[in-house]
Amino acid sequence: MYKLITLLVLFFIPVTFQVELLEVLKLKTFDALVSEKEPSGNFTVLNITEEDVDKEGGYPFPRQRLAEIQIELLEAGAIGVGWVIAFPHPDRSGGDAEFAEALSYAPSVLPLFETNNNLYPKTTGTVIIGKDIGGYKVQGVLNNIEVLSAVSNEGIAVAQTDVDSLVRRLPLLMRTPDGWISAYGTEVLKVLLNSSTYIIKTNDNGLEEIIVQGLPPISVDSLGRKWVSWVDTPQTTLEEMNVEDTFVFVGVTAPGVMPQLATPVGLLEPHKIQAALAESILIQDSPQIPDYATAAELLMLLASVVAVWVLINYLGITLGVFLSTCIGILTFVVGVYFIKKGLLIDVTWTLICQFITGATAFYFRFREQYKLRQQVKKQFGKYLDPRMVKKLQDNPELCKVNGNRVDCSIIFTDLRGFTSLSESVEPEMVTYIMNNVLDVQVKAANKFFGCTDKFIGDAGMFHWNTIIPQPDHHSLALQAAREIEANIIELNAVFKSEGIPEIAIGIGVNSGVCIAGNFGAKDRFAFSLIGDPCNVAARLESSTKIAGVGTLIGEETAKYSCYELQELEPIEVKGKAKPLRVYTWK
Repeated sequence: MYKLITLLVLFFIPVTFQVELLEVLKLKTFDALVSEKEPSGNFTVLNITEEDVDKEGGYPFPRQRLAEIQIELLEAGAIGVGWVIAFPHPDRSGGDAEFAEALSYAPSVLPLFETNNNLYPKTTGTVIIGKDIGGYKVQGVLNNIEVLSAVSNEGIAVAQTDVDSLVRRLPLLMRTPDGWISAYGTEVLKVLLNSSTYIIKTNDNGLEEIIVQGLPPISVDSLGRKWVSWVDTPQTTLEEMNVEDTFVFVGVTAPGVMPQLATPVGLLEPHKIQAALAESILIQDSPQIPDYATAAELLMLLASVVAVWVLINYLGITLGVFLSTCIGILTFVVGVYFIKKGLLIDVTWTLICQFITGATAFYFRFREQYKLRQQVKKQFGKYLDPRMVKKLQDNPELCKVNGNRVDCSIIFTDLRGFTSLSESVEPEMVTYIMNNVLDVQVKAANKFFGCTDKFIGDAGMFHWNTIIPQPDHHSLALQAAREIEANIIELNAVFKSEGIPEIAIGIGVNSGVCIAGNFGAKDRFAFSLIGDPCNVAARLESSTKIAGVGTLIGEETAKYSCYELQELEPIEVKGKAKPLRVYTWK
């Protein structure tokens, strides 16, 4: 339950409290992936530069000079001119009439800049298919003087910004209390196509499509906005006048004259933005947000997040993280594919949630595995060689030790004559001898991957195939028995050099089916074996004195011996009706 709660908290906190941040991230992703389009070839941007302003003796230019520029553009081959410059006041030099006459020579478009004065121009002819709802509402415009307005078409040069103050989406038509007004770029195309009416198609959410006669339907959002493709429209200057067979957007780039607006491609003057809008409408290749975008984003989010959670929790960390990474890569590829197809379906938040979910699942899974590894180490560290403990930590499912039947091999050891030896030497020496003898036995058992079960006084118990599967447990136990004998011989050499009496050890080796598990009280238990083969192994060890050998090997173990063995006379042991066949080294 706590996992689910944690996941929900991580999931909903960013959504609830950082909506703006997520929207910015989404927009930045679109900016990075939306490719730049080729220009249509129908437009040119004319920049009035700082050099032009200096040459003319300052700005604004007299309207008479603007009339001359208009005529020069037409003579250079321009098919129309769009002045993205406001003319709210008469010219002090009296050149308005001349400029108006020049504007009348060819299709001309003047801007209406948005303001809050509650003044509106005449509306544009529109036909509504559906409910008359939605749209970008205008609070008022800065009108041009009547003499210029009468001979020109007009459109609102609005530059609406997103939450990060960048211009990306511009409305094609805008609402006023009296009706609809076209955007500047939209009006340019209507003029060029000689269209008189816009057709607006709506749905329950607002605007859906805008149709300009002569163009395919233009998909827009509910506010009538279209995503701008930042086309690199050809630019020219007053000196060059490379405008043949194009509609010219005229604006001022001299510093401090016109405001520059932030866009994904940098700071742009209004006439360049309006040119980009006209290009976007004409080429019909700018991205759009489809109606099903939210549903698609939500579906991808939920499906991928659930998949990541399940994979990491049920397939393990390594495979789960790998497959989750593959899901993330696939999600990114799908997102890029959509955007390249012009569909702005965002996968940014999906990728973020995948990461959050993956990190959370990884943490819980890692914590569980860490606790399990520590538990394994605590439970088996005192029984097994560190290599075997690590194997158990890597494969905890091997630790099924709650009373399992196992076919195993057992070694019992016991020092001979240790009781009398302990009575003849100092207690410190007894401890020294005992610790060294037991140490070499443990080293021998560990060398061959045995489990050290317990020590009872000078006796020891070791077993194989009880915790970790060991198909060759018979052979491993026999090798460990030989190793114990060899280690005792080496230890006696050390004892002799130290003046300590030599010791002898008895070893009993047997195999069979026992029960392995944790035995003991509720608060005090230990891992061990119970079963007849254990008892027989202990009896074999105690019978080594009678048999006159150091090691006795049971019949079942001897079948798998990698050493040459000799069979001894059968021995009788307590609890067995028949004598047991026994073996020792040859």
